[in-house]
Amino acid sequence: MKTTNKLKIFNDPIYGFITIPSELLFDLVEHSYFQRLRRISQMGMSYMVYPGAHHTRFHHALGCMHLMQKAVQSLRFKGVAISDDEEEALYIAILLHDVGHGPFSHAMEHSIVDAVSHEEISLLFMEQLNIEFHGRLSLAIQIFKGEYARKFMNQLVSGQLDMDRADYLKRDSFYTGVAEGNINSERIITMLNVKNDELVVEEKGIYSVEKFLVARRLMYWQAYLHKTSLVAEQLLIRVLQRAKEVVNTDDSLKASTALMYFLTHKVTRDEFTKEVLTTFSLLDDYDVVSAMKEWQYHNDVVLAKLCTMLLNRDLLKIKLKKQPINQEKVSQKKEEIAKEMDIPYDLARYFVFSGEIQNQAYNQEKQNIHILTKNGKVVDVVRASDQLNLEALSKPVTKYFICYPKG
Repeated sequence: MKTTNKLKIFNDPIYGFITIPSELLFDLVEHSYFQRLRRISQMGMSYMVYPGAHHTRFHHALGCMHLMQKAVQSLRFKGVAISDDEEEALYIAILLHDVGHGPFSHAMEHSIVDAVSHEEISLLFMEQLNIEFHGRLSLAIQIFKGEYARKFMNQLVSGQLDMDRADYLKRDSFYTGVAEGNINSERIITMLNVKNDELVVEEKGIYSVEKFLVARRLMYWQAYLHKTSLVAEQLLIRVLQRAKEVVNTDDSLKASTALMYFLTHKVTRDEFTKEVLTTFSLLDDYDVVSAMKEWQYHNDVVLAKLCTMLLNRDLLKIKLKKQPINQEKVSQKKEEIAKEMDIPYDLARYFVFSGEIQNQAYNQEKQNIHILTKNGKVVDVVRASDQLNLEALSKPVTKYFICYPKG
């Protein structure tokens, strides 16, 4: 009888060797829901700007689990009681926190499913796995939802200084080559502590936290909200939206079975049954890319043009402004493009559009980062810091964009 070695070691370019600490975690990693993350890019369309950004959600989830192991170890060393069950639940919650991402990470939430976030889909996957694993994920689900009595555990999974951010900043910085995002996650984790059941950072770790917040702001402007990544993602959203329109009138449109299901069905949160979840679990980046390779030759001019632009990286021009975009200018551009492309004015919205982006490195209203001072007081990081720019980092910065064809 064949037995599988469940004490696997992964070699990670960021942290070196990552171990899987239990058989249950190994079985979750082996599950098809999790293996699918190998085919979901971590940074969506960012590889169009940074050619190295081809790492996946699979990489990231394992990295988060590794950092959670470090956090548990550090907190226990400081006398914070964490039971074996709580420890495993923390690893499960962070391992599966992104399992609900669709193709190219965020584009799906605005095109194929109807206002269903990846967090909600992650929870649906976790609940389904909990049935398959006979209730062994119940505690992890409680922590993930923020319903567990020990608040700091949810903060480790989903807070402003959680293991998710601690991994993706360092990882995305590595794969893009954007050095400004490289944080000292090990140092931050070593400085973590718990006071009144809330996560705090010891005062001597304040500079690492400041660096973390500055790195987050810079990574958003230089990588996540880079104007080329932004326009590519907006085009991808419109490819899927147009495909949904075309499929209603043209049964010759080809796509994988899973992608075709979401193109032909309006799926809201209430309609996410077990069957829909199974279909969603078959969707990944490859479905979308292979569909676009077919659709670039479709007789629908709009769909074909959008696909060709993305496949050949011949993107729209994008301009960022500090003030809201003049809508008269948008209408004027639409008229020009409709005439130039010989398409109805209404369809020009696929090639001329405006929107806004926001960057807020630290939100003082939500799950604050608390500093534990030497005399035992707990203070918000903005008040504890002597860096004037932390106050600025907590204010949202909004930029406005307009996209239209070059030439």
